Amino acid sequence: MNAWLVAALAAPVVGAGFYLVFHSHPRTIRMMDRVVLVALPVLILLQVLPHMLTEKEPLLLVWLAVGAVFLNLLEKTSQLFAKHTDNVTIFVGTGLIAVHAFLEGGALLPGQGGDTAFLIAVVLHRVPVGLLVWWLLEPRHGATLAALGVGSIVTATLVGYLLGVEMLPGHHETMERYQAFVAGSLLHVVFHQGMRDHRHA
Repeated sequence: MNAWLVAALAAPVVGAGFYLVFHSHPRTIRMMDRVVLVALPVLILLQVLPHMLTEKEPLLLVWLAVGAVFLNLLEKTSQLFAKHTDNVTIFVGTGLIAVHAFLEGGALLPGQGGDTAFLIAVVLHRVPVGLLVWWLLEPRHGATLAALGVGSIVTATLVGYLLGVEMLPGHHETMERYQAFVAGSLLHVVFHQGMRDHRHA
């Protein structure tokens, strides 16, 4: 079996494992939460900026900002929406991460042109992704849904690899803008609701 595929499948599980191991110790709880708060903006920059620079798409930053502001405006407009927007964004964001993992699965196929540096980057960025998904889901929805969230990343990667899908034809630009919008929404959730879920005495 492709060693890079095995590593990419294991990386999100390792990230979730970091949460389980370190977040159970009082001395490391605050450190773990700070790691997530740093990791999320870095992940978003790594996702959005390369496409913005290589494909000359400055509008991606606009979509990122719109995503971050949209939920805030929605919450202020309606108290009913305010109770559900964070949950919806968490699940949509997890789904988007799974879609991205699906596309990356195809990129792990031999002969797709990815060099060693690219493959290492794919594997390494999945560790904080697994940590982030567990950090968002477990406090609010429990370990079962958190495990399903991480499992969706693993499954999507494997399916993408088996189908040999690298990018959906004709939808590249739309996908990148959608990723930027949901990334901005996730920023709102992590710094607004995520911090409330992880507030420690």
